[in-house]
Amino acid sequence: MSHIGEEIRKIHGLLPDGVELVAVSKFHPAEAIMEAYDAGQRLFGESRVQELLAKLPLLPADIRWHFIGHLQTNKVKQVIGRVALIESVDTEKLLLHIDKESRKAGITTGVLMQVHVAMEETKFGFFREEILDFFRDRRFETLTNTHIYGIMGMASNTDDEARVASDFGEIASIFREIKELCPDLRGFDTLSMGMSGDWPLAVEKGSTLVRVGTAIFGQRQY
Repeated sequence: MSHIGEEIRKIHGLLPDGVELVAVSKFHPAEAIMEAYDAGQRLFGESRVQELLAKLPLLPADIRWHFIGHLQTNKVKQVIGRVALIESVDTEKLLLHIDKESRKAGITTGVLMQVHVAMEETKFGFFREEILDFFRDRRFETLTNTHIYGIMGMASNTDDEARVASDFGEIASIFREIKELCPDLRGFDTLSMGMSGDWPLAVEKGSTLVRVGTAIFGQRQY
């Protein structure tokens, strides 16, 4: 069995019930994705629209794709209808654009809203009060063709485990607070956090979806 297949099986064996694995396949070829597929993996994450579109026709139709990168509004039309979930909705403008394009296409698009708690300025997402205000004001009620399934977030890029744990705790507390603010939200049950180096810590803090790339596929092939 390939190294990729071994890693997939190992992670599946370690994940508790109710936690799903997104195999982050960005920058890796279709052959590598097929090795993971043959080991039972069906959920993959891509972060570039052109790369996703190039891979789709080469791979089995029962793969569920998540878009996990920064999505520009001018690329939305190319993504909707092709992915099971857009995990990286980082502005209200993008959310409304996804809703508009989904309405035009006659489909409903599943999304996660990305929150920003990390130290780095480069990371995208809503700050805590921004996202809480969005739900407090029930602005999601204007959406007609978008379903918000939960939130996604990243910890600071640091070896300081206490800081990473604190970031995950903060993201999880935002998730719980939204549920308290809007107890009538249907299907709002996904908390996506944790990557190759820190996913066990994320699961401890309540993650239901982990995004693992390097640990499965090795270093990216740029």
